[in-house]
Amino acid sequence: MPWLPVRDDLLVTLAVAVPVAALTAAESRVAGGSGFPLDDAWIHLHFARNLAEGAGFAYNPGRPVAGSTAPLWTLLLAAGASVAGPSVGLAKALGTACAVGAGVLTRRAAVAWGARPDVALVAAVMLLWSGPVAWGALSGMEVTLAALLVAAALLAHARGRTITAAGLAALAPLARPEALLLVPFLALSPRPGLRRTAVFATLAVLALAPLVAFSYATVHAPVPATAVAKIEGGLVGWLAGVHEPAATTWLARPWEYGRAWAAWLYESHPLLALTLVPGIVLAWKRVGPSLGIPALILLAHPVGMALLAPYRAPDFQEGRYSTHLLPLAVVVAAVGLGPLVTARRWLTLLVVVALSAHGLPPAAARYARGVDEIERMQVQLGRWIDANLPRRARLAVNDIGAIAYFSRREIIDLMGLVTPEAVPYRRQGADAVLRFVVDACPDYIVIFPDWFPRLAARADLLEPLTRVRLERVQVVGAPEMVVYRLRRCAL
Repeated sequence: MPWLPVRDDLLVTLAVAVPVAALTAAESRVAGGSGFPLDDAWIHLHFARNLAEGAGFAYNPGRPVAGSTAPLWTLLLAAGASVAGPSVGLAKALGTACAVGAGVLTRRAAVAWGARPDVALVAAVMLLWSGPVAWGALSGMEVTLAALLVAAALLAHARGRTITAAGLAALAPLARPEALLLVPFLALSPRPGLRRTAVFATLAVLALAPLVAFSYATVHAPVPATAVAKIEGGLVGWLAGVHEPAATTWLARPWEYGRAWAAWLYESHPLLALTLVPGIVLAWKRVGPSLGIPALILLAHPVGMALLAPYRAPDFQEGRYSTHLLPLAVVVAAVGLGPLVTARRWLTLLVVVALSAHGLPPAAARYARGVDEIERMQVQLGRWIDANLPRRARLAVNDIGAIAYFSRREIIDLMGLVTPEAVPYRRQGADAVLRFVVDACPDYIVIFPDWFPRLAARADLLEPLTRVRLERVQVVGAPEMVVYRLRRCAL
């Protein structure tokens, strides 16, 4: 019936209300208001506000810097901020809209590859009700935008629209760098060919070239400063001068990341982990390499993260480096395993939905706890700085998001995310960081003392002004953050 697809898209759209309501209720109960569960979301919003106000892609107005590994999300926020003003509500609305889009396109992609409409509908609900997607929709982060682009690329690929699929796959890494794997795997399916490979390669170069050029111009590296500062090894780390034992690169980290990936999939939805390999095999058997080859990304993802640009495992921070692959995972499950659901079909599908909902309460609890911690520490200190320190004060900070957003002071980033000059000092150890602080000569320093014990111990250099201490922490880097005045710029 021609109206059934519209009905199913509407049901997917309505389904997002369940996770949004669950997380919002937990947020209100625990944090007492609306906020972000990570300080990084405030970094995006600070960049976006500066862009919307005409200050360019800069953290400190007037100084452009490639400081976002998800520039497409930052630009989307900036576009919204130019119309409605920057706000927590704007970021959450855009994240939720992207989640809905990812769900709708995932349902359509599953149908396009031959899944039954009822199975495809359940797959889309599985996606939206998974903890990582629910968290990502309201996190202020790029998570659901990346998932939307992956789902859109999969749908275009299923319908044989090569140029559209290649263009969407090329854009996905600008929302989440790990999505770069999508480009070669889609290019190689259903079968490799010179023209198809050229289309994917050309569009990828066109999409990524501006970011590479901007990164070279502002941080003297082919990747943003955020990547340079965070990468712990692998190929990109080697190019940036970070060297490690070969056993770590080729054995220990791939094994660690693979285990974390399997555990995260199980937590997202038990069926995704337990049926991953059978689902890939059956999807290849039923559809062929057009889906079978892209499905291999689900096996290659943790290995690619470990070997190319490792920072944290695939499950880090609710799996925000991995959630973009959930549309592919549920499509593979729907196409490969859906035909097996025959006896007691609706009962089986309801069990699948129930397993999806089972993960929402713990995800909501973690989300709410994150919002509470960020509000009580970084947001509170940002507001305090705005009210108590001079407007022209320069701040050296280790968590730059909410503090910069609310204080609007000049920021020196001790971690190097937007101050790339700090990265060489960090790699030389604690004494070098102390030298960097003295060389940069900020007016005030806002740090976790646990992260910089030698610096915090220098009572001759630092005068504590105020501090926030949390009883227990889940998201923030340490239980205490302190604002210091720098007494002098000399060791």
